[in-house]
Amino acid sequence: MIRPAEPGDAASIAAIWNHIIRDTTVTFTTEEKTREGLCAMMADRAPGVVVAQEGGVITGFATYGPFRNGPGYAHTLELTIQLVPEGRGRGLGRALMSALEEVARGDGVHVLMAGISGANPGSVAFHARLGFQTCGTLREVGRKWGEWLDLVLMQKIL
Repeated sequence: MIRPAEPGDAASIAAIWNHIIRDTTVTFTTEEKTREGLCAMMADRAPGVVVAQEGGVITGFATYGPFRNGPGYAHTLELTIQLVPEGRGRGLGRALMSALEEVARGDGVHVLMAGISGANPGSVAFHARLGFQTCGTLREVGRKWGEWLDLVLMQKIL
C-alpha cells in the first residue's frame, strides 16, 4: 500500500535512510537523519512525502524538496526515493514514484529533478524507465569515504 507519510513513520524512514547514509555511496551525505528532523521535514513538505507499507512495515519512501533557492525555482523540486533492500525489484519504487508524481502535479510542480550518485547505475536506469532524461553528469563533485563521486542529473517534466 502506498500512502501519505505520517509522523509515526519517521523512525522507519530514518532507519531506511540511515542505512543508505552509513553503508553506501548512493547519497553523499554522512549526517544521519533523526526522527525529530524527519517529523519537521514531513510537516514542511506535506503532502510531498509518501511511504510504501507492507504488513504494517514501512518498506520505502519518496519525497521532494527544493531544488535550488529562489522564487524562480518554485516549480522545480528534487526528489528522493529509498527502499529497503528486500523491497527492490518488486514494483514498490514504481508505485512510490507514481504516487509522488500525482501529489507533485497537484502541488503545482512542473519539473522533478533527480540527483543520482554515479556509483548507482541501477537508479539511473530506474529513473530512465520512468521517463526521466539525463541532463548531465557533474564529475567528481561529491566526496565520501575518500572517494570522488559523480552526480548524474535527471529531470522529468510533469
